[in-house]
Amino acid sequence: MSGGSIAPMNDLLEIDGETVIVTFDPEIRMLRGAFIGLSGGADFYATTIPDLIEEGRRSLAVYLCLCRERGIEPRPKVA
Repeated sequence: MSGGSIAPMNDLLEIDGETVIVTFDPEIRMLRGAFIGLSGGADFYATTIPDLIEEGRRSLAVYLCLCRERGIEPRPKVA
């Protein structure tokens, strides 16, 4: 690519019933996924959408396991 800039990309994806915001990081030329609607952070990176989905599944599983182990609600309670 010659000297031009790459516009930011934001999109939504669903992984195992959870919403993910997908962005492209031009500095590292990777996709970043971040779950929204969880009590804590769970983000992940990959170079392709299929790999991003797989990384997202792993990241979510680890997050939910840690929440169970620590007695933390994985999603905020709605008042």
